[in-house]
This record gives sequence, structure tokens and C-alpha cells, in this order.
Amino acid sequence: MADVLPLVEARLRSALGEPDARAAITFLGTDRVEVLRFLDAGAPGPAAAADRPLVRYATLGMSAQPMADPTATLADPVKGPRAELVLTVAAGVADTDKVLRPLAVLAASPQVEGVIVAPGASLDVGEPLWPGAPFSSVLVAEPGGLVEDLELDAPMEPVRFLPLLPMTPNEAAWKRVHGAQALQERWLTHETDLRDPQRNSVPLD
Repeated sequence: MADVLPLVEARLRSALGEPDARAAITFLGTDRVEVLRFLDAGAPGPAAAADRPLVRYATLGMSAQPMADPTATLADPVKGPRAELVLTVAAGVADTDKVLRPLAVLAASPQVEGVIVAPGASLDVGEPLWPGAPFSSVLVAEPGGLVEDLELDAPMEPVRFLPLLPMTPNEAAWKRVHGAQALQERWLTHETDLRDPQRNSVPLD
């Protein structure tokens, strides 16, 4: 089997450009996880933060092994979903580079906790994503928009690049009751700029 991670990094570079920084974090009993940072020009959007340059953080290492069903008695070393995580925020607004460790924690969670990270899931790090952040959790969004899936040789499943959307505590609680789609529709209705690292919670009344 081909080594997956060089292929994953090549796909990230082709989609996002050259990373301007990277950090490696290793947790006890897990493989090393890297987080790559990519700077991008601002893109049109609904709020003021959209006019600023964007910074994207992408994990590299989560896809080295397939995610295993936590109910399975024996994990398959080849088959199973593979993913990396991508977070996009406006640059220069907050100290978002401190998100590197929380992102690595989330990327290691399939190995540490035996969970499968999939669209619609909520991931909570138990602390602000960066200093002063109004978010301690993220919503996992659908892949394919920013970075296309990376096809691998059968029987390995493709690597999916899952966008992370920061949620305030109120949004996370509302999502648990009403579901991920309802929260995303609420964001869309109110033209919420999910890249604003200092945004307020969307109205939930």
C-alpha cells in the first residue's frame, strides 16, 4: 500500500498553496499529527471579516489510519473512512495560531477515543479554540468544497477533507436539540460569517 500522508499533503498543497508554517504534535500512544497553516487572500462574504486575508489550518496525520467502528472487536488496518480536518478563519483578528493543539487533539480523537468523525458531528475540545475565542466546539461540515476527496488504491476508502465550523456554546446546545442541518440553515438565513473568529452567536429564538 502506498504511504497515504505524502499524497494527502500533495492534495492540500495543490488546493491551498504552499503552507507558511507547520507544527507537529504527538500524544502518548498515537501517531504524530501535524497542522499546516496556509494564508489566502480574502474572498467575498457576508460580513466585515470576509474582506481580510484568510488563514486555513489543515491537519496531516489523521488519515494515516482508517477510523474504526468503536463497536468492532477488531479494527481493520486498511478498510474504513479516512479524513483530515480543515479550519478557515479571518487572519489578524485573533490569536488563532493557538488553535494548532486543539486541532491536533481532534485529529487524534479517532485513535485515542475510537470515534468516527463524520459530517454533522460535534467535536468539543473543552476549552476555547484559541485565547478569548467564543467557541470551544466545532461542527463537522460536508467535504468536497475546498479540497476534493483524495482517491486511494482499493480497498482503501478516499481521504475526505472535513471543514470545521466553530460553534458558540449556545449554538452547540441548540444543535444537539435541532440537528446540524437546522443550525446551518439558521447561519445561512442570518448571513453569518463563520470565518469571523470573534463573531457572536446567531439568533436562536
